[in-house]
Amino acid sequence: MSNNPAKTRPYDNLTPDVILDAIESMGFAVDGSLFPLNSYENRVYQIGLNEGDDLIAKFYRPLRWTDEAILEEHHFSHELAEQEIPVIAPLNIDGQSLFIFEGYRFALFPKRGGRSPELDNEEHLEWLGRFMGRLHAVGRTARFQHRPTLTVKCLGYDSYHYLTENHFIPDYLQHNYCLVVEEILQKVSNRFEACEASNIRIHGDCHPGNILWTPKGPHFVDLDDTMMGPAIQDLWMLLSGDQGQMEKQFKVIMEGYSMFSSFDSAELSLIEPLRALRQLHYSAWLARRWDDPAFPLHFPWFNTPRYWEDHLNDLRQQNMLLDEHIIKYR
Repeated sequence: MSNNPAKTRPYDNLTPDVILDAIESMGFAVDGSLFPLNSYENRVYQIGLNEGDDLIAKFYRPLRWTDEAILEEHHFSHELAEQEIPVIAPLNIDGQSLFIFEGYRFALFPKRGGRSPELDNEEHLEWLGRFMGRLHAVGRTARFQHRPTLTVKCLGYDSYHYLTENHFIPDYLQHNYCLVVEEILQKVSNRFEACEASNIRIHGDCHPGNILWTPKGPHFVDLDDTMMGPAIQDLWMLLSGDQGQMEKQFKVIMEGYSMFSSFDSAELSLIEPLRALRQLHYSAWLARRWDDPAFPLHFPWFNTPRYWEDHLNDLRQQNMLLDEHIIKYR
């Protein structure tokens, strides 16, 4: 584990005064109100202004992204917004969208409300399909140069090695954990090689919590994990239930998606591999951030014997799904 304070306690100096001063440095008159929003990787706040609607301020985790990677995220957001795709893009002020104050990089966004989508509602699913089809149509027109690419190595092997090399797995589980994970990663690697999916610019973390629904439809509020990857990465997290239920949901999504973008049905074979990679990556993400005081506070159940026992059982079940569970789309 790192002893670098910028890595382990990166927000110690991000006090309320610093946050409000940062907003005022951009020419906004704040009213002194500041409300933290549900974000742990970065720090995100709703800021009250003396005049006009509140702003959302996002302070990027130090050392995570380069400036170039953040600006590619911003450019993609603006590119989507210019095509009237409902993504909340950062504000441009004097031609800039990434700012710095007392060592902290930040961006400002308009405040937009909404609620979670109803994924059991076919109208919502088809609408989300249209939304994702339009996003991917834009995503195919260029490539990222500074953002990551989704690979088995970065999400799978790197996560596995971090957890084992930093001794997060209890000794009494280590042997069985390694056997299961290595088998999973071999199966996942084989599936990716067989699929040969095309990588495009995608949202990257398209879970329902990153989608807000309004009477005018859905919008995304966070492209922090945008990357190069297969289109199915932005679709599989909208599915739930058994194989039959997921096939029905996916058919509805495709009714909207195919209006704006093509889809290679071979990518359906990546759903369970991507789910396995997410399970590994999530545990490693928590482990990598465990020295940040916000993480033990908000995730007290992590890194306990019970957590790792349950995680191992989940991986065993996922390993079985990798042998048998491929949804079909006709």
